Amino acid sequence: MVTEVQTSVGGRSVDNLVSKLRRRQVVGSRETALETVLVLRQVVSKARFSNFEQLIDLIRAVGRKLVEAQPKEHTVGNTVRKVLHHIREEYSTVKEGTSIAPTTNAPTAFSIAKFVLQGQPRQQAATAKSEERTTLKEKDTDDPDSFARGLKPVLMEAIQDVLDELETVYDNVSKNAKDHIHSDEIILTIGMSKTVEAFLKAAAKDRKYTVIVAESAPSYSGHDMARALSAAGISAFLVPDSSIYALMSRVNKLIVGSHAILANGGMFAVTGTLMAATAARAHSTPIVVCAGQFKLTPLWNLYHEYGALDFADPSAVLGFEEGDLVDKVDVVNPFYDYVRPEMVDVYITNDGDHPPSSIYRLIKETYDDDEL
Repeated sequence: MVTEVQTSVGGRSVDNLVSKLRRRQVVGSRETALETVLVLRQVVSKARFSNFEQLIDLIRAVGRKLVEAQPKEHTVGNTVRKVLHHIREEYSTVKEGTSIAPTTNAPTAFSIAKFVLQGQPRQQAATAKSEERTTLKEKDTDDPDSFARGLKPVLMEAIQDVLDELETVYDNVSKNAKDHIHSDEIILTIGMSKTVEAFLKAAAKDRKYTVIVAESAPSYSGHDMARALSAAGISAFLVPDSSIYALMSRVNKLIVGSHAILANGGMFAVTGTLMAATAARAHSTPIVVCAGQFKLTPLWNLYHEYGALDFADPSAVLGFEEGDLVDKVDVVNPFYDYVRPEMVDVYITNDGDHPPSSIYRLIKETYDDDEL
């Protein structure tokens, strides 16, 4: 069991993030994930532990506290799982190296994702890992904090890997944008998505195309997207959501973002995405989803098929000043739509392109079984 004393490590930073999550002061999946990683890094840097399991229990306890603060923001739990996965990988590498002589150049742990992104690990990295293992092996057994001191540099490097991935997610998702968008195409998107914005701007460096932006009522976040694309020199048109079906016959691709990608290959996305996806399916228009892997959630559909993770103020849809009408109807204003996996053609992530059917395998590679 993790005691209150142990979970108080980095207590102020944890409590601050808990307060921000409860008050919705952290907006956006990526920003939430970044805040979570920074808090976990501070917790690990200040933690005192005599064995690895104590550290795992501590991170889990902090993770549970953060998730309970805002259970509908799944990137918090996803980030904690990702940090635990990277920490276990690094610790396993170090642990295997403790039986190797200091002069031996031990190979680094092999990861398919790292191999695809970086290629064959360099000998220099292997030598550095060997030196780290030697340091851990030669710790002073009389000092109760020696285990933590010897391991923390490796753990901080593992957490930094997660932080680097989040900071470069837009660039990595967008690096092959020109292969998915061709000249003179008409692209439809809905609402505001930073990932989709970066993707479209990257493609505009090599292609000339037109973007139709649905405004996504009642939030009208599409106005921000249209302004951002126009400022980048992209031909963009803002249209009401009611025009989506009528325009879909002229559209070459529907490109949207995602709030959370579920294990069955479905996703939660901004309100209006389901309507746009249904129209796209009726016209056999490809549906492309741009999202970072930190949005991969090891859960299945949480509510009804039409449902959402969260609901906004219904007065944004139907004002209370409508009088008798308000008493006769139930108004639902969901933040997100659930889009079934068979409606999505491809997910473009910072680790390549994936069909919905491979999302479950991707989740198994990204997180440890203990955290699923």
